[in-house]
Amino acid sequence: MGLKIEDSYPRYTYDDYSLWEGNWELIEGAPYAMAPAPMIEHQSISAKIARQLDELFENCSQCKALLPVDWKITEDTVVQPDNLVICHKPKNPAYISQAPEIIFEILSKSTAKKDETIKFHLYEQEGVKYYILVNPEDKVAKVYHLQNGKYTKLLDTYDETVKFEILKCQSNLTFDFSKIW
Repeated sequence: MGLKIEDSYPRYTYDDYSLWEGNWELIEGAPYAMAPAPMIEHQSISAKIARQLDELFENCSQCKALLPVDWKITEDTVVQPDNLVICHKPKNPAYISQAPEIIFEILSKSTAKKDETIKFHLYEQEGVKYYILVNPEDKVAKVYHLQNGKYTKLLDTYDETVKFEILKCQSNLTFDFSKIW
């Protein structure tokens, strides 16, 4: 078997990643730059998502909403979802190592393809229960739910509400998408 071109590229690990300056993600040893910084609209939507998630989970002792944090999946895969909900206590203060229950990724021209393909399959494989792709340009959110190991689309929404079913929380977890725009 001959050498493939991708076999000749350097492969990086978490130890390499932890020394890099700027914002990066590492997927199967390949670095992905996250520059430039998110646009104002992206930040505004993320803040509104964070506020609503924080309120939804304030009475749940098991779960909490987070803004971008390293999720170290393996030694050569580290991602930073835009908004996420975890229902476990992280073992390491620098990163999480278990799958979040909910991930929101806010699309931008520089990240959309990665979010819609590579991360979609990665999150599906890792067992993230809900994956939401938020498109600020079209003002639509695509909501996916993991069922039998595969994502199925619940809906495309601009202003509807979605009830997240998280076993560890008995609270009303109804998210109102009309409040993020």
